[in-house]
Amino acid sequence: MNGNDPARTVIVVGSGPTGLLLAGDLATAGVPVTVVEKRPSGISNLSRAFVLHARTLEQFDARGLADELEAVGRPLDRLRLYDRLTLDLGTLPSRFRHLLVVPQYEVEKVLLRRAREAGADVRYETEMTALSQDADGVTVDVTGPGGERGRLRAAYVVGADGMRSSVRTAVGLPFPGRSVIRSVVLADVRLAEQPGTLLTVNAVGDAFAFIAPFGDGYHRVVGWHRGRNAPDDAPLDLDEIKEITRLALGRDFGMHDARWMSRFHSDERQAPAYRVGRVFLAGDAAHVHTPAGGQGMNTGLQDAANLSWKLVQVLGGHAPGSLLDTYQAERHPVGRTVLRSSGGIVRLAMAHRPWTLALRAALTAVLDHVGPVRRRAIGQVTGIGVRYPAPSGAHRATGARVPDVALAGGRRLHQALRGGRFVLITPEPYDDGGARGERLAVERWAGDRRTSVLVRPDGYVAWASDSAGRAGIEAALAAHVG
Repeated sequence: MNGNDPARTVIVVGSGPTGLLLAGDLATAGVPVTVVEKRPSGISNLSRAFVLHARTLEQFDARGLADELEAVGRPLDRLRLYDRLTLDLGTLPSRFRHLLVVPQYEVEKVLLRRAREAGADVRYETEMTALSQDADGVTVDVTGPGGERGRLRAAYVVGADGMRSSVRTAVGLPFPGRSVIRSVVLADVRLAEQPGTLLTVNAVGDAFAFIAPFGDGYHRVVGWHRGRNAPDDAPLDLDEIKEITRLALGRDFGMHDARWMSRFHSDERQAPAYRVGRVFLAGDAAHVHTPAGGQGMNTGLQDAANLSWKLVQVLGGHAPGSLLDTYQAERHPVGRTVLRSSGGIVRLAMAHRPWTLALRAALTAVLDHVGPVRRRAIGQVTGIGVRYPAPSGAHRATGARVPDVALAGGRRLHQALRGGRFVLITPEPYDDGGARGERLAVERWAGDRRTSVLVRPDGYVAWASDSAGRAGIEAALAAHVG
């Protein structure tokens, strides 16, 4: 058994970005957390994600990590989806008016270091083999290095173990959906010619290709051809990848020295529930979709940001267990929307029939000329437009994302959120007497706003009022912060 009090412990299965963000949040808040990962220690360069969107960068900023990632990534203020359809990110209502091109392994490096420094126990070469739960907790059987068997006990388990999630299987959840694209080819190559854009992507006729830099002299190439439907284990050589790239992009940029090549298929699937008792699913264990729009890793990281503070509140005795039900209520609809939007993008990118080509042209025209539609599309892809349901009668701001607003004294909201705190922003000075310790930061607006706002640790409005006095604020704090 693990040495921590099982009644306060969380086990995270999977050490990808979703699992590591969650583990770091929990450990930072003082919750004992064990990460179980069947892979050997070491960051793999085989991951497929390359993009951090604005809302995810805001979450990293609220953890003091965004500047470090910005230093190793490369910003791009336009996202090209296909043909002439380009989304201009320069008008985003965010500190991050761009997407950041950064390989997933760089994100994992930052998150792993943070989790370990906060005290998370990360166990590599350790595979979950069985899971059972009862009214008081969850028991996880594991096999460690050398075949050593063990047993862990925790209050809650989070499966962040990918599309083939063992946790999801153990709790009996189906993963309905289907394969959308088969025989997608990937390769890490050197290029004799550098592309003219940071992210190079296009679809022509029956071919699609995407090129992104690793930053170490290699580029990731992703390609697909409608006429090829080979199984994932079919032989693959560089000539095939070059041919697909030439068809889609007009040239192969002199690619050579492939250090890795593979095939995969892209699925659209979503678990019907993200919670079964004391077990939760997050990231690819809960939903998978096409890579169009670069939303996969970002959606998983937002899952983790939503769930972590709720587990902290419940395990700390500051909120009832029913708070955990809101994870399903808030994140499952977001996952469903991402499935639809990314699927729509890839289907239109692969359009070849006259009516689908006409639809793509019409959509491009609408996005180019209708501002509200364009802003909604950008908000969807970047995560900036996500808001959560609010109770009946709540203030209109409840459930909305709060930008990185200026606070009195020259501070920013994202700075105040660090440490996983709630942040109360008021027009007049307010002192709660320190009753909530490090769980609450009390701030004032830098300007003349008169609304009092309680911001959740994930940056969304928990409560707001245009006229609350001290009694109203106290009631809100008692209800949400405890």
